[in-house]
Amino acid sequence: MIQHRIHTGYLIAIILVIAFSRLVPHPPNVVPIAAMALFAGAFFSSRLLAFLVPLAAMLLSDYVIGFHSTVWYVYAGILLTVLIGSVINKVTIVRVGVAAVISSLVFFLITNFGSWLHHDMYSQDLNGLLQAYVAGIPFLRNSLIANLIFSYLVFYGLYSLITGFSNSKYLLKRSH
Repeated sequence: MIQHRIHTGYLIAIILVIAFSRLVPHPPNVVPIAAMALFAGAFFSSRLLAFLVPLAAMLLSDYVIGFHSTVWYVYAGILLTVLIGSVINKVTIVRVGVAAVISSLVFFLITNFGSWLHHDMYSQDLNGLLQAYVAGIPFLRNSLIANLIFSYLVFYGLYSLITGFSNSKYLLKRSH
């Protein structure tokens, strides 16, 4: 984890922006939640806040959108994404990209397992589990693309905001 203090006002703004991103029309799984979770894990000095910010955004938007039977799997995927972000100790284009891909795959595995377990459309055997994963491939594709794009935007943009833009070009080269 890279230590940075983030003003409470910024945290509230981040929560609201990310929650709002889920409320506007978008392709399935094309939202910046995972990118924010990675960033929170990497940059928030408070581990509690690192978990609470993306979770608060999810809860707020789910309150409006509606909760569903597999919401706990979604939240688990987001919380694991924070943990993945916490192991980024040197921010580079490659490390952020790898973290975005790994978090997309972890989220895919967890949420599709939840769909298989809780929906009657899949038989409760290995064949049904495989069907759930195959049905989720379009969502995985969207997640991978969105997480890569949003992760670079969030890491670069929020880091620039936190440091007052003074070191923003340095973000992709630094070696803490």
